[in-house]
Amino acid sequence: MQWSATLHVHKLNVRLTSANDASQLRKTHGHRPSRGLQHSALAMAVDGQHIMVNACTGKMGHATAEAVVRAGLSLVPYSFTGSSEAVAVGNVGVEGIPVELVGPERRQQAMEQAKHEYPNMIIIDFTLPMAVNDNAVFYCQNKIPFVMGTTGGDRHKLLQDTKHAGVYAVIAPQMGKQVVAFQAMMEMMAQQFPGAFSGYNLSVTESHQRTKADMSGTAKAVVGSLQRLGLDFSESEIKKIREKGAQLDQMHVPENALDGHAFHTYALTSPDGSVSFEFQHNVCGRQIYAEGTVDAALFLAKQVHDKTEQRIFNMIDVLKAGAMR
Repeated sequence: MQWSATLHVHKLNVRLTSANDASQLRKTHGHRPSRGLQHSALAMAVDGQHIMVNACTGKMGHATAEAVVRAGLSLVPYSFTGSSEAVAVGNVGVEGIPVELVGPERRQQAMEQAKHEYPNMIIIDFTLPMAVNDNAVFYCQNKIPFVMGTTGGDRHKLLQDTKHAGVYAVIAPQMGKQVVAFQAMMEMMAQQFPGAFSGYNLSVTESHQRTKADMSGTAKAVVGSLQRLGLDFSESEIKKIREKGAQLDQMHVPENALDGHAFHTYALTSPDGSVSFEFQHNVCGRQIYAEGTVDAALFLAKQVHDKTEQRIFNMIDVLKAGAMR
């Protein structure tokens, strides 16, 4: 007797809050942090905490800057950009707050001024993969704690440079708290039940907005856990979808989310095809990542305040600390 089991785990459908809704939210709640945050150990970090977001010109950076304001934090009115952005635009507005864009030639001068005006500043980085290592070295040289949300770059060098500088940092390619929890669940399953899916076949498909050129770091991490569960599968076999037609028809991405989404499907099938498992996490918009990044910054502020011995953290550390609003 043959049977089939399909398991759908952790489907996320997250929509962006409109600017008008965010404005109304601030009017209603007076820029105060959420009730949960007020009653958490992170509340102390909110009052007077300053956050710089690099770069506010990008969609992820801008969404994060908006989340900083919604959380009741002080957004530092400077944002470091690439030279082309600095030439094209002099400043941007984030929820009514003017932010000056600073190109590479002026960033040390602006950093000195920001350190003087905002002595407890934390930097959030959502720039470009090619800028990851240079930016991290710059933050380390200036002894500024930072949250590195940008993917790519030389990750080993990133960790080593930060470690040698003794700077506090949260470094993670995935900032969505619930997605990170899913990744942790998969890794715990791999540790507890190694080889449980030996012999099974695996297909992995990930779809992101067409501007994301690199392969999903989340998909790579989950594949690593699935490999330890006994699946013979390499990262090169991950199917990367960036074409509109396939995103709509195959992945069922809503058309209004084509410019900002992260859909992942991991399908496991037994050798005879009688049993199947499917894990999905589908995200529309960027708010889940922006909010998670703000939580990471607040968590980091607490570590700096407490002068903890550990100085480099990831999003698992943030989750374990209960550092969520």
